[in-house]
Amino acid sequence: MAQLNLFIDLIRFKKPIGFMLLFWPCAWGISYAYFFDQDINKFYYHLLLFFFGSILMRSAGCIVNDLVDKDFDKKVSRTKNRPIASKKITSLRALVYALTLCSIAFLILIQFNFKTILLGMASMTLAFSYPYMKRFTYWPQLFLGLTFNWGIIMGWSSITNSINFEIILLYVAAIFWTLGYDTIYGAQDIRDDEIIGVKSTSIKFKKNIKKFVSLNYIISTIFLIYFLKSFLGLNLLTFFIFLFVLSLVYQIKIFDKKKPITCLKAFKINNLSGLILFFGFLSIGS
Repeated sequence: MAQLNLFIDLIRFKKPIGFMLLFWPCAWGISYAYFFDQDINKFYYHLLLFFFGSILMRSAGCIVNDLVDKDFDKKVSRTKNRPIASKKITSLRALVYALTLCSIAFLILIQFNFKTILLGMASMTLAFSYPYMKRFTYWPQLFLGLTFNWGIIMGWSSITNSINFEIILLYVAAIFWTLGYDTIYGAQDIRDDEIIGVKSTSIKFKKNIKKFVSLNYIISTIFLIYFLKSFLGLNLLTFFIFLFVLSLVYQIKIFDKKKPITCLKAFKINNLSGLILFFGFLSIGS
C-alpha cells in the first residue's frame, strides 16, 4: 500500500489538471472531426482511447520530468517532497514505472490508423525533450505548448486520416493558450527558479507578466476567430469561444505573481476553459 501511494504521488494522479490539459486538445480534434465524420461509435471509442492515453503519457511525463529535475526539485519548497527528490522511490524503480506506462500507452496508440501512429511516435521527441528546455532557454512553456497540444492533430487524424490547414490553425491557437497558462503556473516558482538557475517565460517577463499572458491569450483568440470565420462561419461555437475568452480574462484578473495561491487558482481554471471549447465543438457536430 505504501508503494502504491508513492506511485500515485509520483504520477500526480491526485492532481488531474495535468492530464486533463493534455486530454482537452485531443478532445477538440476528435469532436471537430466528428462534425465531418458523424460516426458516433468511432467518436466515443476514440475519445475514450485518448483519455486513457492522456493519463498514461502525462504520468510517464511526470516521472521523466522528476528524474531529470531531481537535483533541482530538492531545492524548491513546492517540489522537495516529490518521491524521487526525497529518495522515497529510487531512480531505477521510477524508470521502470515510466517504461511500463509508455508500453501500455503504445498499445493504445496502435489502435489508430498508421498516420496517427506516426504522429504519436513523433510526439515522443517533444515529450521527452521538454524537461531539458528550462536549462537552455527561457521558453520551455513554448515547448510545452507544442507538446501538450499535439493531440489536436492526432485526434483529428485518428478519425479523418488527414492533416489540413484548419487543424493546424487550431493547433497554433492552443499553443498560445498553453504558453499563457503555463506562464501563470510558473509564476509560483519565480524566486526559487532564479536561485537555482532554471529559466522560464515567467522569469523572462516577470516585470510585465500580465501583459505577456494577455498577449498570448489575445493571439490564441485571434487564431480561434480566424479558424471559426474561415471554415465554419457564425454558429453556436461562437458563443462557446466567447465563454472561453471570458475564462481567460478572469485568469488574468485574479492571478498575482506575488501570491502563488492565486497563480495556481488561475491555472486550474484552464480545465474549465478546455471543457468549454470541447462543448463548443460538440455543438457543431450535433
